[in-house]
Amino acid sequence: MATKRKRRESFGAIRQRSSGRYQASYVGPDGERHNAPQTFDTMTDARGWLATQQAAILTGEWSRHDTARASDAKRGRGVTFAEYAEEWISTRTNRHGDHLRPRTASEYRRLVAGPLKPFSGLRLSSISPESVRSWYSSLITAGTKTQAARAYELLKSIMTTAVADDRLKTNPCQIRGAASASTGKKVKPPSAAELQIILDNITPRYRAAVVLAAWAGVRYGELTELRRKDIEITDGVVIVNVSRAVTHVTGQGFVVGQTKSEAGVRSVVLPPHVNATVEAHLCDEVGRFPESLLFPAADGSRHLAESTFWKHWDPARTAAKRPDLPWHGLRHYGATRAALAGATLKELQSRLGHSTVAAAMRYQHTAGRDEELARRMSDLA
Repeated sequence: MATKRKRRESFGAIRQRSSGRYQASYVGPDGERHNAPQTFDTMTDARGWLATQQAAILTGEWSRHDTARASDAKRGRGVTFAEYAEEWISTRTNRHGDHLRPRTASEYRRLVAGPLKPFSGLRLSSISPESVRSWYSSLITAGTKTQAARAYELLKSIMTTAVADDRLKTNPCQIRGAASASTGKKVKPPSAAELQIILDNITPRYRAAVVLAAWAGVRYGELTELRRKDIEITDGVVIVNVSRAVTHVTGQGFVVGQTKSEAGVRSVVLPPHVNATVEAHLCDEVGRFPESLLFPAADGSRHLAESTFWKHWDPARTAAKRPDLPWHGLRHYGATRAALAGATLKELQSRLGHSTVAAAMRYQHTAGRDEELARRMSDLA
């Protein structure tokens, strides 16, 4: 038996199938025809579905994804969070129109496969505020507060895009302050005496690395991509020119790219008292070619892995009785010393390579400054 002729309605169209059931469709505001996700027993049911779609269009609640999503759900093929997250990561761009950096994309995929895994097989539309709160609470209870904040921030960003894509009506991520949660642990920079002990105990070929981290504030990825051409020595002044960084990406190896932000491209003048350490390193440990790495791996050409450097860093910080000190703590030391020397927030921002003053402020530590201010207040009394 052939399909019967399509019946014209005031809105949309209804066709009776060979099975005797009715199929409804309409042309949406996007100019495309949308079919109902299922057929109907009666023409009245088909007209009821069309009336619902027309009402959604008139009230502004219609979404071009609604019909497709309902159809997919009917067939059990709705877009899952994992599928949409991968599409999001692959196509995500920053405010400059650039795709995510390899290390960032790798970290996002790790979060999706790790803490966000409970959502992987769920359709986007089935992720509710209640399920998000329950998931977040379980991570906090497990003591992974910082990771929970990072995962939540990523989930919220992905869902925000899903709303913009009309795949969701509202964002299910509604937990106030969840993306900014932290463990409350603060990095305590080393004292001058502790820094000296570290310098005395670290493997000699990495002594200049400690100096550059502490006094030039270079990040580990910036440090291990520094080359002979990046160190400028003129009239007794040593300038560290930072313009690149290297990251290790799972499955790709070492990837050389831009600094963390545009502000990361900078030139930093070292204080004179550490010049000799850097100059000696250039003379004794670095190749003569401009492209020679300052701190290469054992073969002299590849980048130095953090796991390899750790074997030298850990004993040195332990000797200083600072097993809690992360390598990043040396940046805090440099920021503190610059602040005590009278650097303005803008100067700190420039020296550390931060894009905002607020970020630079996080690296300031009092280091006895309050005591000095108290003495000055007393002098004015």
